[in-house]
Amino acid sequence: MLPERRGVPVGSDLVKAADHNGDHGLRPGRRSRRSGRRRLLFWLFSFAALFSICFAIFGFKMFSHGVEDHQTIPSLRTTKDISIESDTLEKPKKKPHRARFNPCEVQLRDPIDLLNEPKSFWNFVSFSSQYVQKEDIITPRFGGHQTLKEREQSFHATNQTIHCGFIKGPEGYPSTGFDLVNEDKMYMNTCTVVVSSCIFGSSDFLRRPTSKMISEYSKKNVCFVMFVDKETLVKLSKEGSVPDEKGFIGLWRIVVVNNLPYDDMRKTGKVPKFLSHRLFPSARYSIWLDSKMRLHTDPIQIIEYFLWRKKSEYAISNHYTRHCVWDEVQQNKRLNKYNHTAIDQQFLFYQSDGLHKFDHSDPNKPLPSYVPEGSFIVRAHTPMSNLFSCLWFNEVDRFTSRDQLSFGYTFLKFKRMNPDKPFVLHMFKDCERRAITKLFHHRNP
Repeated sequence: MLPERRGVPVGSDLVKAADHNGDHGLRPGRRSRRSGRRRLLFWLFSFAALFSICFAIFGFKMFSHGVEDHQTIPSLRTTKDISIESDTLEKPKKKPHRARFNPCEVQLRDPIDLLNEPKSFWNFVSFSSQYVQKEDIITPRFGGHQTLKEREQSFHATNQTIHCGFIKGPEGYPSTGFDLVNEDKMYMNTCTVVVSSCIFGSSDFLRRPTSKMISEYSKKNVCFVMFVDKETLVKLSKEGSVPDEKGFIGLWRIVVVNNLPYDDMRKTGKVPKFLSHRLFPSARYSIWLDSKMRLHTDPIQIIEYFLWRKKSEYAISNHYTRHCVWDEVQQNKRLNKYNHTAIDQQFLFYQSDGLHKFDHSDPNKPLPSYVPEGSFIVRAHTPMSNLFSCLWFNEVDRFTSRDQLSFGYTFLKFKRMNPDKPFVLHMFKDCERRAITKLFHHRNP
């Protein structure tokens, strides 16, 4: 029997023999065990690395979404925040797309030279309005100094003298503004159908009517007048838009306004917008076009469609999103369109004088909206239409230049003060406005 081997002395012959036979004895076994361990560690490390990658890509994303939705693992939210700050940044959020408003079908009639004014068209309320020409006040204003009593009286559709701009001061006092040269005045006195617009303070580009869409008849019989100030004229000239020897740029007759009546360019723009019957005393019809729009429909077709066919004396589109003055007030303040205190004063005044909220559900509502899109207006120069235009201008002169705030109040009060004298106003859809004009953005300041 072999003796029991519990251990081997360090200096024994057996150990020496093992050392002596190292290449053929214990060393190969040790090497094989070491290589096996290395393979095992390699596969364990590879599996751990693969698992870490998968967890980082899929598992972490899943958990992070869970934290946002359920708030159950706050530590992961902290981890996520740290990783964003240190390594990756979130992509900037896209701004929400603005709603798109498309044109709708407008059935225009041809041929234009055979479109005749209906014989019974001018069967509207008749009376005579005269206008205040001068005030003997040491601080003259273009809009005058209308008292509240005079303002109240002016809403009656009757023979009277009212404030309506162009008011002069005492003899020897300087002009109150909106001065035109005699040559332009003479040209404007010959117009019976007018398309007008304005650019003051170099606030916009000159957008010419689409010539191929305008008939030869209208080119000969319709006045296209663009009011500008000297600053705008210089800017347009630098951009290559120079009036010819007769004062035209394309179809536009350029009329230069000297001595602007208001520091607020928007308020100055309300003069040609509302007072076309004062600027063009012989005109029977006028079309107002904001400078951000290009006309690509014949003016006679427009008059036939919005006035003759509808038997209306005034046509304006409703606003594309807002219909209540309360909403319009909030929007103007939110976008800082005007001084908030001035808006509040005007709004409170209107409420105290009977302005109420627009009610969609009211089957007897007088208009489809109390807020207009005032960039496009078609008018017959009837006594009621002219008076309404003066009343609306006086509100802008007295209060803010935001005419959408005063339209609903002015119309409702005008209607209330003249229950037996109808004012035939046609408020059409905004998509119709978009069908006959092309809309652009204003020039960046």
